Amino acid sequence: MTSLAYLLVLVACLVGTAPLELVLGTRVYARWRRLLLTLAPVVAVFVVWDLLAIRAGHWDFDPTQVTGLALGGLPVEELLFFVAIPICAILTLEAVRAVKGWTVGDER
Repeated sequence: MTSLAYLLVLVACLVGTAPLELVLGTRVYARWRRLLLTLAPVVAVFVVWDLLAIRAGHWDFDPTQVTGLALGGLPVEELLFFVAIPICAILTLEAVRAVKGWTVGDER
């Protein structure tokens, strides 16, 4: 079960922020193109950063805490982290905007 620990934390983060989409109507998932365009540079930068840090020996991952599946030396959980956590942050920002009535960019 501990090999799923990282994945379970990511799932908990997404489940915990799901009401922001469903109850407050943030429309983060509905605007999927915008979400993908936001995630792409984040994922690219942090994947490269992680791979370089792993190669340099700055950090590694506890094999008992991950599934063992990897893409190019990067645990799948770490890649999913770079997707899930920014989504949670975006959902939180959009929820605050919805509650406060703030507008940004093209939504004026």
